[in-house]
Amino acid sequence: MPRVWDVPVQDSTRVRDVRVAAEEAAALAGLDASRTATVSLVATELATNLLKHAQAGEVLVDVVDPPVPREGRPERVVQITAVDHGPGIADVAAALRDGFTTARSLGAGLGTCRRLADDFDLHSVLGRGTVAVARVGAAADGVPSGDGPPKAPGVRAGGVNVPFAGADFSGDAWAWVRSGDRLTLMLADGLGHGGEAARASTAAVEALRRRPGLSPAEALTEIHGALAGTRGAAVAVAQLDLWAGRLRFAGIGNVGARLREGDRWRSLLSRPGIVGVHRPRTLREDDVAWSGESLLILHTDGLPSRWNPAADTGVPSADPAVTAAVTIRDAGSPARPVRDDTAVAVLAPTPADRS
Repeated sequence: MPRVWDVPVQDSTRVRDVRVAAEEAAALAGLDASRTATVSLVATELATNLLKHAQAGEVLVDVVDPPVPREGRPERVVQITAVDHGPGIADVAAALRDGFTTARSLGAGLGTCRRLADDFDLHSVLGRGTVAVARVGAAADGVPSGDGPPKAPGVRAGGVNVPFAGADFSGDAWAWVRSGDRLTLMLADGLGHGGEAARASTAAVEALRRRPGLSPAEALTEIHGALAGTRGAAVAVAQLDLWAGRLRFAGIGNVGARLREGDRWRSLLSRPGIVGVHRPRTLREDDVAWSGESLLILHTDGLPSRWNPAADTGVPSADPAVTAAVTIRDAGSPARPVRDDTAVAVLAPTPADRS
């Protein structure tokens, strides 16, 4: 079962906890000493900047699929997400310059984090807070050694997973796989939370990776068989056909799906049931157009049931994991405490101005 490290950062003593979590995640991802040192530095700086800009916050460390998947054996990267409800950063450009730091940090700053990480993005709004996401993989450019197909053009995905009550494991899991021109994003919510829920969602991820070329309905049937003997899960599967420019979706259970079409959002509906326990006799797939303005958000029921995307969701174009983290942060409040694991996975076009 995949580990998720959820570290609250209220004072400088927790910066060490973030660094240790990042090093443990690097070991889980199989990174070498050099890349582990990079993970450690980036994590330390992100935690230090939480204290610097917001006095407190949260750092999530996870081992995830990269934003652009490759066919064959899945690559895994360490993702570090720093979230706060602070005042925001007034001058983001200055904060991202190398050397913009405090005496208590390592002297690297956010600019060096951006340079060292394979992927780095930061979203900050005055009065709302800041989210920063960094990913570090097995090689300095984020591409593992060896031959492989070229990166899929025009689309990327990312997610954030928050375990309930700071647990070591989340009952939610997301995965992102590729088979030729088909890219498939899945989000699973194991019933309840804790180890047994995590076992169910992990089985769903493994089933998807074994057969990445199945359609959403076929994938749900495959996952249903794989989850037999577990407590079951709610599962949603979205598949983008790059050649046709079409998105197909099917789901069972209460994983939410919101698709942006132009200036409006529509819900993609799942069928009632529990994957691994009770599957509908027939599964309907939504088949919709996908364009450079589309954005898909999958979320588990850790988000409020009546959650609606904000008008500025994903605008300006952000890393999908940043969009996911902002969604989780802004959807919750002390008046609506979270009572379950919470995961959000996002599928988004690649900005034309980013490589």
